[in-house]
Amino acid sequence: MTTAAQKWASDLASWAIPEEILAGAPESPWIHPVKMFTVTGEITESPSHLRAREALPSGGAVLDVGCGGGRASMALVPPAAMLTGVDEEQPMLDRFEAAALERGVAHAQILGRWPAVANVAPRADVVVCHHVLYNVSDLVPFIRALDDHAGKRVVIEIPTTHPLSHMGPLWKQFWDLDRPSGPTAHDAVEVIGSVGIEAQLEIWQDDEFSARALLSAQEQAHYARIRLCLPAEREAEVAAFLADAPPPPPRQTATIWWDKLPQDRL
Repeated sequence: MTTAAQKWASDLASWAIPEEILAGAPESPWIHPVKMFTVTGEITESPSHLRAREALPSGGAVLDVGCGGGRASMALVPPAAMLTGVDEEQPMLDRFEAAALERGVAHAQILGRWPAVANVAPRADVVVCHHVLYNVSDLVPFIRALDDHAGKRVVIEIPTTHPLSHMGPLWKQFWDLDRPSGPTAHDAVEVIGSVGIEAQLEIWQDDEFSARALLSAQEQAHYARIRLCLPAEREAEVAAFLADAPPPPPRQTATIWWDKLPQDRL
């Protein structure tokens, strides 16, 4: 493991919830509300979509790793004509399939965790992977498997900082716990570079994410309470804290992408 990869893994490990808090959690705090990943209607254009689309031939194939509901790949139809989604949660794959059927695009789903299921995934013109890297401790084999499956380009999207950074004030309020500051998107680029891949990095402000009413105030309090390992009877306290808190700033997002060498293409 390279020094950059070791730092990434160490920084991610620092996000672990202290055992004395986790032991009292009434339910698992590691949740991914399916509603937040559901694709409906027109998908707003983004630098990540543009970078993927410019490498796609007409009728091309896309492999979407950690696909969720498929926002990263559905935005590429057309020119994409074949989408394969990989996710470790069946409800996410169900939403992916529903979105593909709605758009009338050929599709396939693979249930499992990347890169464990990479051996059964097809190669594609473009591989996309949105909002997954902060869940991956051993980043080098994950990146190599993405690269191995791409014929033309790999496009990754992540927030510039950990996606749960916004919960820092909540952890301080309810547990007097300071949360980490790393790793960052720049750290991810360093890991990618350590395996010989020269990746490009674009930072942009995701106004659409900030403005989108993905969850009601009640749902926000509910999921925050679960992530904080608090019992249900304290949900009103969490709701009150969120109601008094200033709105979060627009999310700073990173698009990380690289092209395959000509001899490596499909």
